[in-house]
Amino acid sequence: MMRVLVTGGAGGIGLAIARRFHAEGHRVLIGDVDRDGIDKALAAHPGMVGARCDVSQVSEIDALFESVSTHLGGLDVLVNNVGIGGPTAPADELPSADWRAVMDINLTGTFEVTQRAIPLLKASAGTIITLSSAAGRYGYPNRIAYATSKWGLIGFTKTLAMELGPFDVTANAILPGAVGGERFDRVIAGRATVSGRSVAEETALGLASQSLKRIVPPEHVADLALFLTTPAGRSISGAALPIDCDLQHG
Repeated sequence: MMRVLVTGGAGGIGLAIARRFHAEGHRVLIGDVDRDGIDKALAAHPGMVGARCDVSQVSEIDALFESVSTHLGGLDVLVNNVGIGGPTAPADELPSADWRAVMDINLTGTFEVTQRAIPLLKASAGTIITLSSAAGRYGYPNRIAYATSKWGLIGFTKTLAMELGPFDVTANAILPGAVGGERFDRVIAGRATVSGRSVAEETALGLASQSLKRIVPPEHVADLALFLTTPAGRSISGAALPIDCDLQHG
């Protein structure tokens, strides 16, 4: 039985991952800024535990790891899923405060969580899984803060793999593309607002470059995360693994 922490675990991909590990009988703690979302997730999945945490606040991250100690007694798997997209705007119109907000959560918050998890993962020879994005492989017009943060998480992951390999700790990044759910709907709506095209047109454009003309279910991302904790998956470290229906952007 593994002890698993999923940040941003109250909805979307994070909740799908938490559900997958919980269904396999593992002990799961979700951290999220959304208290109502946590309560709903826990009510639907008896035995799962949760803690409210805004990863831009160091004091709340410290409290999250007090919950890890109390409820899990250690850690085998860290899933760094927390992240925000920021507004849809060209670089020359993006307010500096919005740039900083994305970096504070997507990069600095992920660093702060991981830094506290490392001693626990060294003790268990554990696994780090960080959710980057297809936007971590190519440019993303009108989402410069988001794309920059997701590229940064690739370097973060590869460096962790090199530093922690001697302790048998693996670190990999998952790069989802278009994943179904409320967040995807918001992104498409934002693109439509900027471009003047309809939501249907923006969805079609998003799928046009894909080999498989479909949106990835969040459960498929969860399956990949679980695989990375298996014996075969733990022979992989330092990888950036796309799950995006084969976007043709290099």
